[in-house]
Amino acid sequence: MARRIGIYPGTFDPITLGHMDIIERGAKLVDKLIIGVTTNMAKSPMFSDDERIEIVRREVAPLGGDIEVIGFNSLLMDFASAQGAAVIIRGIRGVTDFEYEYQLTGMNRQLNDRIETIFLMADVALQPIASRLVKEIAMYGGDISKFVTPAVRDDVEGRVRSIRA
Repeated sequence: MARRIGIYPGTFDPITLGHMDIIERGAKLVDKLIIGVTTNMAKSPMFSDDERIEIVRREVAPLGGDIEVIGFNSLLMDFASAQGAAVIIRGIRGVTDFEYEYQLTGMNRQLNDRIETIFLMADVALQPIASRLVKEIAMYGGDISKFVTPAVRDDVEGRVRSIRA
């Protein structure tokens, strides 16, 4: 019997509790979950590709299961196909996310209609969390501990200190 492989792609800059929720829930839907860490220069990354990959690996290690973290810098559907994925897992926080994801899914289906997309609604308590906002709050000295793990909070606050130095 073939193993069902899923891809959860994102920039994870930084990885938030919202991301972790989707990872935990998504891992239950597939035999193997690959977290694809990619670059989106439009998002002004705080951490390098290698740093983000290592942070995500550290954060998901305690979850156990068959979860792998891989960096990629290509079309998502090419990456998913190369990994033998059957599904793409995407988190949705609200209507704005849905509109964007709906369009993206349509384009991805044009590129490879053998790979399905699964949308998981973010936990209600985690819906407002966005990496962009976490970075902005941290840059202004705000408390981000409600949005990320303690280790990620330390990573972000350390980066903010180095930017200001």
